[in-house]
Amino acid sequence: MTSQQIRPEPLPLTLLTGFLGAGKTTLLNRLLKDPALAQTVVIVNEFGEVGLDHVLMQGLEDGMILLESGCLCCTIRDDLIVTLEDLLRRRDNGRISPFSRVVIETTGLADPAPILNVLINHPYLAMRFRLDGVVTLVDAVNAMATLDAHEEARKQVVAADRLVLTKADLVSSFAEIAPLRQRLAWLNPGVALLGPEAAARSLFGAGLYDLAQRPAEIGQWLARETLPGGGHEHRGHNHHHHGHDHGHGDHHDHGHAHHDVNRHDASIRAFALTADAPIQQATVDLFWTLLRSVHGPKLLRMKGLVQVAEHPDRPLLLHAVQQILHPPVILDAWPDADRRSRLVLIVKDIDEAVVQRLWAAFLGQVQGGAARETATV
Repeated sequence: MTSQQIRPEPLPLTLLTGFLGAGKTTLLNRLLKDPALAQTVVIVNEFGEVGLDHVLMQGLEDGMILLESGCLCCTIRDDLIVTLEDLLRRRDNGRISPFSRVVIETTGLADPAPILNVLINHPYLAMRFRLDGVVTLVDAVNAMATLDAHEEARKQVVAADRLVLTKADLVSSFAEIAPLRQRLAWLNPGVALLGPEAAARSLFGAGLYDLAQRPAEIGQWLARETLPGGGHEHRGHNHHHHGHDHGHGDHHDHGHAHHDVNRHDASIRAFALTADAPIQQATVDLFWTLLRSVHGPKLLRMKGLVQVAEHPDRPLLLHAVQQILHPPVILDAWPDADRRSRLVLIVKDIDEAVVQRLWAAFLGQVQGGAARETATV
């Protein structure tokens, strides 16, 4: 095989999002000074609004600039696909210095799903980039009102692999933000919640490809908060929760936090599907296909481990955001002694019992009318 035929190693790409005023510019300004982000391309929607000129070194053609940190910065001109393809052509042709990472900073009103869809499903870009994670900034001062008023803000939180809580220094006490921390844990169970001082290495490398190399973290990734008022607080296997107070620290004033969360996000639910016996890969594929076709936009997130019959000693790692399924990853080994299949779903306006019945029907646990019932879910 010639060097021209060797497929390039996919470049890690991180999506940086957060609602208007969450502090994405401030975070980027600090992170670009970190040597860990040398040779990074930062893509922003409109460069004039981002203000990275404190590290501006020189201007390049077509809206690209070279930063003192060794990073390139450019704007999304027509659409993301055009911008990324142009960057790759420049890199491959030697017209710009090779870069080793891409960070896309979205507008504050952006729903992450269309961008994730491009990165995961575009035939060429999916080959050249690997999604390294979604980092979402949350403004501690205004987040509760923002989450109440804007569906996009809730979607940004649900899509995150890392949450960064900003402006906490402007809040009078820890107790004041305890309801927000509980609400974030409700919207995205098990997600890591970090402060704005977090190093680049903590914020990046958060995605499934990196997770596959750190099996000890999968337990926290799969953690499911007990959802108050959902009617299933003690159902299933709650003894398998892993470290909810690692990074959340939201066990103060539970009654107030629960009331606030339940009042604002009652339509959003998180629950787990489990199976004790190995499952055929085709069964998993069919279940996801039917679930997505019937409930579509109401599926906010799915993540989990599946013991597939074809290789029961090597679990299948699944991760989907708003109907968009990441390429499944086969791990080398199980992260712990628990080898049940475990899928955590976060949904909007879907009855958990409906999904549980569908899951049971696919597993063959329901007899008689189960197959007919699945057609109506």
